[in-house]
Amino acid sequence: MDLSQKMVDLGRKSSKIREIFEYSKRRKAEIGAENVFDFSIGNPSVPAPKAVEETMRRLLAEQDPVLLHGYTAAAGDPEVRRKLAAAINRDYDADARGELMYLTCGAAASLTISLNALVVPGDEVIVFAPFFPEYRVFAEQAGARLVVVPSRPADFQPDYEALERSVTPRTKAVIINSPNNPTGVIIPASGLSRLAALLRAREEEYGKRIYLIADEPYRKLVWTGEEVPYPTRYYDDTLVCYSFSKAASLPGERIGYILVSSAMKNAADVYAAICGAGRALGFVCAPSLLQFTMAECADETADFSIYRKNRDILLRELTRIGYEVIPPDGAFYLFMKALEPDADAFYERARKYELLLVPSDSFGCPGYVRIAYCVTTEQIRRAIPAFEKLYEEYQK
Repeated sequence: MDLSQKMVDLGRKSSKIREIFEYSKRRKAEIGAENVFDFSIGNPSVPAPKAVEETMRRLLAEQDPVLLHGYTAAAGDPEVRRKLAAAINRDYDADARGELMYLTCGAAASLTISLNALVVPGDEVIVFAPFFPEYRVFAEQAGARLVVVPSRPADFQPDYEALERSVTPRTKAVIINSPNNPTGVIIPASGLSRLAALLRAREEEYGKRIYLIADEPYRKLVWTGEEVPYPTRYYDDTLVCYSFSKAASLPGERIGYILVSSAMKNAADVYAAICGAGRALGFVCAPSLLQFTMAECADETADFSIYRKNRDILLRELTRIGYEVIPPDGAFYLFMKALEPDADAFYERARKYELLLVPSDSFGCPGYVRIAYCVTTEQIRRAIPAFEKLYEEYQK
């Protein structure tokens, strides 16, 4: 074959999440959308903040369209980056600097660029299971070997003792995702402090950098009042990958950034590598209109009240029925224990009741399903009888 077999395989076999999402669209066309309970994909169901739309309209009306729709600097407009860094500093006192920020087409591009900037052949990248399945694709395409460290089964916090055993001289980076997809768990300040101390000790022992990559698209979606600690305040060798997709309900607009910690000793070199990786991958000049819009709307968030309401209904009703559920601190996912060890078999049974739940094997944690509750509350309510019937089938 005169093609990359690896790319052919990736193209022919989509992620389980996307596979179920596409199935849901076909099924809705067959039996009606109201009869399909699609909990597959993290696609926000609430509109973007009005300020975002109003800012776009104003920019389109007032700005020179040649400038508004033209190229910016490859890393993003300098004034936009300055404003976004200032917003981070207002919120988190993080000493973020615009000259160490690279604007991207969402968090996926941020992660891909970061991994390609850091990884050399033979490197390992550590993730905590359960993890977003595309981490494996991104890390392996960059040339790294993905090392999966389990989380504690009781609360799905990182297992730091297992991490300590997994960090080696080949470790280049550790990826954290807080609030987590798929569990909704937040790593508290005490956990981040412990992680940072472990990595600093290994950096000193090995005489090399070990980077922390914080994937943070759900940072502002928090339901319990718990703080999501800002990672650059705990560990100097940190890159923050952020997207406005979830907090501002803008997933299709593809706008986010990479922030290199200003406390990193080799920050200038790492930032140069980020710029180089963006160039090599063709990820230069994120969408200009969205750059200028989010510079003025960095603090704007969508109305999350529906997500909180959906979370509370699902927690109450699924627990009442008898399911075992991990209460999420943030994000808009519920991680539920399947009623048999084989999560794929459980998913197939759930489909008989038009319940579309994502089996957890691809998240590196078998035996569970992910429920994305960023849907209408009406869908949540209509789905409860289907969950009851599914549970009853297993009791028989």
